[in-house]
Amino acid sequence: MKITFIDKKLQKLVNNDRKLFREFGQLRAVKIITRLNQLQDAIRLEDVKNLPGNYHELAGNRKGQWACDLDQPYRLIFTSFEKPIPTNKDGQYVWLEIIGV
Repeated sequence: MKITFIDKKLQKLVNNDRKLFREFGQLRAVKIITRLNQLQDAIRLEDVKNLPGNYHELAGNRKGQWACDLDQPYRLIFTSFEKPIPTNKDGQYVWLEIIGV
């Protein structure tokens, strides 16, 4: 799946392991790398739904965003690249049609 960053500083940080480990510590940096690799290896968002990391939709004022667990209480939060986000007739997001975050 295609991963894009809205912030160039964040993109540089996650692409530099040394800086990532210094900023977040070993445990969280490894989790961030693992979750990003899972997302990148997936063809669509549905492919990560049942992987370790508890990928889930957020609700309330975070509707339209997804999250996966890092180390408690931290999560990696991301949004769909598709605009508008694909939905079914009941208004639920269609994870099978999301191919970029």
